[in-house]
Amino acid sequence: MDKTDERLIAALRHDARASLSDLALQLNLSRTTVRARIERLMQRGDILGFTVTLKEDVLNDPVRGLMMIEIEGRGAARITRQLQGLKQVRAIHSTNGRWDLIVELGTETLEDLDHALARIRLFEGVQASETSLLLSTKKAT
Repeated sequence: MDKTDERLIAALRHDARASLSDLALQLNLSRTTVRARIERLMQRGDILGFTVTLKEDVLNDPVRGLMMIEIEGRGAARITRQLQGLKQVRAIHSTNGRWDLIVELGTETLEDLDHALARIRLFEGVQASETSLLLSTKKAT
């Protein structure tokens, strides 16, 4: 992926519905070049698809947090399966360092978030956790 591809992807992230003509003008390329680059990025798997973010999607989780979890022994797979079953869990990330998992949570209220955190802390093998509330989002993909 070269600088032009990166600029094209940035433009698509800003407005995935932009026409080929608008993208070509913005990037100082021909429409044919823009179309060919998008097709190549899709064929290579760099672009997996295009999506729509609705206002409703953002409003569904007025309370969001990141929970870092330290797991005792070899229970990561089991705990990950348990986390996948919770409706408050938006994403689960494995990581290195002090924390074994980072879990993105979303709820309607702080009380709901507190209940989810308490439930997760009771999972057998959860040794320690730390949670940070997300106050605002400056950029989302």
